[in-house]
Amino acid sequence: MPPFTKTNKSYMSKYFYDMLPAEEFAQLKYFPTTAEFVQWIGEKWADRVAVSNLTESYTYAQMCERIARRRAFLYAQGLKKGDKVAIFERNSIDAVEMFLAVTSAGFVAINLPSMLPAPAVAGSCKKFDVSLLVVRDEFKEMVAELPVKMVPSSSMAEEGAPVAEIDKEESAAIFFTGGTTGAPKGAVLPHRALMRGSYNACFAPGSQMGGERFVGLLPLSHVFGLIFSTMGCFYTGGTWFAAEDMKATISKLPVIKPTKLVLVPGLCDVLVGLAKMYGPQFLGGSLKLIITGAALVPPRLAVEFEKMGIKLCAGYGMTEGANLTSACVETTEKPDSVGKIYPGIETKVVDGELWFRGDNTFTGYYNDPENTAATLTEDGWVKTGDLVRFDEEGYLYITGRIKNLIILSNGENISPEVIEEHFYKVPTVKDCLVSEKVVDGEGVIAIEILPNMPAFEGKSWEDVEAYFNKLVNDINATLPSVQRVSKLTVRREDFKRTGSLKVARNQ
Repeated sequence: MPPFTKTNKSYMSKYFYDMLPAEEFAQLKYFPTTAEFVQWIGEKWADRVAVSNLTESYTYAQMCERIARRRAFLYAQGLKKGDKVAIFERNSIDAVEMFLAVTSAGFVAINLPSMLPAPAVAGSCKKFDVSLLVVRDEFKEMVAELPVKMVPSSSMAEEGAPVAEIDKEESAAIFFTGGTTGAPKGAVLPHRALMRGSYNACFAPGSQMGGERFVGLLPLSHVFGLIFSTMGCFYTGGTWFAAEDMKATISKLPVIKPTKLVLVPGLCDVLVGLAKMYGPQFLGGSLKLIITGAALVPPRLAVEFEKMGIKLCAGYGMTEGANLTSACVETTEKPDSVGKIYPGIETKVVDGELWFRGDNTFTGYYNDPENTAATLTEDGWVKTGDLVRFDEEGYLYITGRIKNLIILSNGENISPEVIEEHFYKVPTVKDCLVSEKVVDGEGVIAIEILPNMPAFEGKSWEDVEAYFNKLVNDINATLPSVQRVSKLTVRREDFKRTGSLKVARNQ
């Protein structure tokens, strides 16, 4: 393989294409709209089971017929092409079918997080000019007074209706995101982006079209859960199991016997703990691959899953890029890397910051020209806000986040992620957070560490604190003086976390 340069990036696609058996790769095609995609999966995988909640199951032919009936119902509501339809549901069969019905009918889908309180649902409907709210019966009373037309999420007509004529540049969905500037926004994904992310989700080591079993543990309001876990499942003819209640669904893994899971690192940690408590068979006995991203992946997770014969692949991405931008198959060999760039995505590094563009890029934040201009250039580049480097083989490494930089009194810019990376390599560290604290009137580098407590069974808390004091001293000895930690806090309680279980930086 030649060294990685800007002029010989063609092998980057080969890296992913060669993961699949040649006969499976030959069957794949990038469909630029959900309308074309829904028609294809209904024919391609007609007799395979598409969705199940362990009570009822539907084949692809049946699911697509139900989607057509939902489209007919939506057409009858007097909606205009491009109107916004919000879906307030759990991770259910109704939610998945309604999303595909809304988008293949030419409307714009907005999956609302199921934990939103009524005022936030009302605010979202107003913010995104929602014309129709599709509501789960369980939530109907809570939102009954909202000034927006509502219909049950189970709604469908007696007869089906065809897909709409859709251009790939038309908006397909709006996803909530913190973006690259912090405040919650609505990232608008056109059909080409939604489907490029879904197509790239097909690439993983080994056969992917043998009827894989996925579980929808990540929220459908998150691109990782909707695109990689759900659309990627459908693209390869797998079965998607609903997870209307995450805890209850996790307890059913021995029955579902998943073969492939898409998770955030926080959930990976949960599964490792359950497997240690109840034995690896708790995960079903068939699990062979986990794709994880949305936060830093501690190397110890790959090691723990490898002991159980499960491969863990780490990736990197953002909502504005419609799923993962890169993925790493060699997680144990290259634990610090987030892999190589997916096919169809162009990248460049500007002043240390990663920029990308391609079919996967969003078209802007809804009704937010200021933040759009700060993130999306006129010629289509998305500024990620992430500081990165590539090695000579084209593997990507995240070295920090621009908005998280700590600027010391001497003018030094310190990336907390660079320091945290050293601690995440230590199996006794479950999570950590580096920040600037004021000590005796001067800003210093501080770290909070959440111990991996099973490693300290039988030890006193004083022993635990002494251990981490020594660890900080040992790691400090390997760091440049400006990066050394001056203040340590060993946490007894978990960190505050974001919706995707990442450690929140505003502790």
